Amino acid sequence: MPVNLSSNGIPAILAGDTNSKPLLQVLEIKLIGSSQERYRLLLSDSVSSQQAMVATQLNDRVKNGAVRKGSVIQLIEYICSTIQNRKIIVILNMETIIPECEIIGNPNMYTESNTTSHNPLSNGISHHTLPPSTNRPNPTNNNIQTFRPTIQPPYQPPPPIYKPHGAITKNEAPPRIIPITALNPYQGRWAIKARVTAKGDLRRYNNAKGDGKVFSFDLLDSDSGEIRVTCFNSVVDRFYDTIEVGKVYIISKGSLKPAKKNFNHLNNEWEIFLESSSTIDICNDEDSSIPQQQFSFKPISEIETLENNSILDIIGIVTSVNPSVPILRKNGMETQRRILTITDQSSKSVEVTLWGDFCNREGQTLQELVNSGLTPVLAVKAGKVNDFTGKTIGTVSSTQLFIDPESTEANTLRTWFNTRGKNVISQSISRENGFSKPETRKTVSQIKDEGLGRSEKPDWVTIKATIIFIKTDSFCYTACPLTIGDRKCSKKVTKSGDFKWQCDRCNQEFEECDYRYLLQCQVQDHTGLTWVTAFQECGEEILGCNAKELYVMKYEEHDDEGFGNFIKSRLFAEVVLKLKIKEEMYGEEQRVKITVVKVDKVDYGSNTKFLLDSIKMR
Repeated sequence: MPVNLSSNGIPAILAGDTNSKPLLQVLEIKLIGSSQERYRLLLSDSVSSQQAMVATQLNDRVKNGAVRKGSVIQLIEYICSTIQNRKIIVILNMETIIPECEIIGNPNMYTESNTTSHNPLSNGISHHTLPPSTNRPNPTNNNIQTFRPTIQPPYQPPPPIYKPHGAITKNEAPPRIIPITALNPYQGRWAIKARVTAKGDLRRYNNAKGDGKVFSFDLLDSDSGEIRVTCFNSVVDRFYDTIEVGKVYIISKGSLKPAKKNFNHLNNEWEIFLESSSTIDICNDEDSSIPQQQFSFKPISEIETLENNSILDIIGIVTSVNPSVPILRKNGMETQRRILTITDQSSKSVEVTLWGDFCNREGQTLQELVNSGLTPVLAVKAGKVNDFTGKTIGTVSSTQLFIDPESTEANTLRTWFNTRGKNVISQSISRENGFSKPETRKTVSQIKDEGLGRSEKPDWVTIKATIIFIKTDSFCYTACPLTIGDRKCSKKVTKSGDFKWQCDRCNQEFEECDYRYLLQCQVQDHTGLTWVTAFQECGEEILGCNAKELYVMKYEEHDDEGFGNFIKSRLFAEVVLKLKIKEEMYGEEQRVKITVVKVDKVDYGSNTKFLLDSIKMR
């Protein structure tokens, strides 16, 4: 059976054609790229051949063998881009017509000099006869069966977007609207139509190049493609006020660069950077084919295994809302914080921390609903995972909150809670007496032998040990009693000239201060000994009294003998210590710091079970 490749198909594409949908043959396939897989093809129209790049969303066609050497394919969507002074065809969509075929014709690499002998306007046909096949349908007449590309009229964009400027010459035609998933850096001209789903704050920065400003916004199109758009400096001035969440825009001209996954949670390997030549036009007519928002919800139970600073979407029933409180940040600026708790069908709950404007906006609404006896559904788009004291979710500038959204997930959640969930006691993954890490039992020698604490994240372990020594020269410190937000300042204070205590952080004086433990203890088990630090609550567990009592005994009553006897009475106690181990910088030296986060008495029953289980595992 003869197969007819599109005559002059290669020259036509290189001359700017994007609509003829030619039939071409694959002569070669080569995998390129180290950080990202991309496939380069050598295409032929039986006379000329030309290199082409396959868009990454089509990689599976090559991997599963649907497109291979010898395949006859029809290009559905394609463009021609100039890269390093060479023209390359970029395939955005294609169909396999014949999976495998002998090489048709005698193609040579196309050059401009071929134009006279290979005229794109000619109507010549290249023929090739296939070997007989029992699976091929018999023709009903003697006419030759041919594969001819379907030709569709070019896309005509709406008038408000591209204004006519007289006759259109080469490379001045308006770019075609393509799906976000088809975007790649090899395209010279493109346009996308998408809805703004999130808009970040305008941020200012200072670096070696001087002062600057930047903002980003996220886009979603009708094919569920997402991408982030970033603007800098003068581009910010042009577009910041134009962009509104929920509106649909047509955006064209800009550069694509690899997305920085530390800051970009969207499912796209690229990010658009708009430039001075970029255009943004609003679509006044609502496009119902583009969703208002797209979620990828994770169950609360899966958050336990996620890395710190991960970005995710989550949905749950709000069971409690704390009041909003002022918080003093490390930079001295004050902000608002509000903590609420949500639960879902996994029977787990997690704390969600709202910061800044979220507290008095969505946070206040949620508090009023919960106070009135309701249990609203809360969907969190782009929340940030924190694992300081167990797993929590916090808001960031790109976070969006949706109260009682109309969605399948929300309806399913409401049904579960109303029928069964309200009677289920959820297990929190956020807090458990300040320690919610899974228990990892270690010996003292393993802390050093395994290099615990020397990775980027702290190690959390449990040891059974005996306290053999406590430093007494600086067992506590005088602390600020003032409250900032919902917690005490607790910074070290000094006495001023008028016998009052002064806090440099709060810049205030007061007659009474707090006394907080800062214990340095040496602990030992059957494998070795090590130093640990115990702060306030853990210090009280170890010594059995508050720090002020011992401070008065030692420094005001000067009862050194009584103080010494009391400390000795607390030694050689066998305890279970839960530890946080992290390498920190002291001056110019790196040291591993071991901090006690919880103190328990030894439960000999559970300890025996642990030892028996350890023997079975050997």
